[in-house]
Amino acid sequence: MKSEVTLRQFRYFIAAATSGQFSTAAVSANVSQSAITSAVQSLESQLKVRLFERLPHGVVLTPEGQVFFHHARHVMDSVNDAMRHASLLPQTATGTIRLAATYTVLGYFLPDLLSRFKRSYPQVEIDLVDMDRAALERALADGTIDLGIGLVSNIDVGQRYGHRMLVRSRRRVWVGASHELARQASVTLDDVQQCSYILLTVDDADTAALRHWGQGDAKLKIAMRTSSLEALRGLVAYGFGVSILSDLVYRPWSLEGKKIMAIPISDAIAPMDVGLLWPKDKEPSGLADIFRQFLIDACDSDGESLAASTGHLSTARSRRIGGKGA
Repeated sequence: MKSEVTLRQFRYFIAAATSGQFSTAAVSANVSQSAITSAVQSLESQLKVRLFERLPHGVVLTPEGQVFFHHARHVMDSVNDAMRHASLLPQTATGTIRLAATYTVLGYFLPDLLSRFKRSYPQVEIDLVDMDRAALERALADGTIDLGIGLVSNIDVGQRYGHRMLVRSRRRVWVGASHELARQASVTLDDVQQCSYILLTVDDADTAALRHWGQGDAKLKIAMRTSSLEALRGLVAYGFGVSILSDLVYRPWSLEGKKIMAIPISDAIAPMDVGLLWPKDKEPSGLADIFRQFLIDACDSDGESLAASTGHLSTARSRRIGGKGA
């Protein structure tokens, strides 16, 4: 008789997908590594597909694994949302929330969360505006938005804004499958500095790239600058250079279907942080506060896998502020 798929298997599979290593997934799920391995093997057996490609330095989702991951995330998100709304009563709140988000947040973090919020509060309208960091800060200062969501470590929050961390995403080196660094289990910043570099210029990622080397005079061999993540993926996949970017925006394939590897960095570098911002003297109330609490609860309950819900890998969450750019 065919065995039943369990939520536990989904949870272990998601932990493996988001961490990129069965051993790390076991630690995050507080189980043995064999429990993770068994859950994944059981799912692969029932689905009759390989969900992971095993690599020297971990695992990466196969194309079939990516598709299954999105379904698994949807299942677990629905369970978490149902448990948060234990009364199961329809939410009748009405009105509009004025929300601004930066490029990385809007493209790679927010859509799934907005969809989940709308399922719980179908009559609430979200006035969403795409803003760069400078425009978002001006909107917060002017009070023309209720909440901003951006890369909080790009902003000197200090006493200027109220803020709350939502997700922290590690950075790794992206390389094409045929690149010489792809054979290494980990790389150093010196290794990266010797390679041609594809520099992303959106969301302060270009500034972040130089900060990885501290205050030193980093001489990157910049092969190309681009504001397009998809262009960067293609260039990396075809071997024109490497790039250091966060797992939040990582996908293992370019648009052309070429493989992209993400290699851990042995040097300590700051992760990328996504967070909520609001005017310091205007604590969110009403619908804005409902939305703020929804995001906080969703990120807390999803654990480290939230950033992966759009097809990326992520490290564990933290409440500290740190890291720059994408």
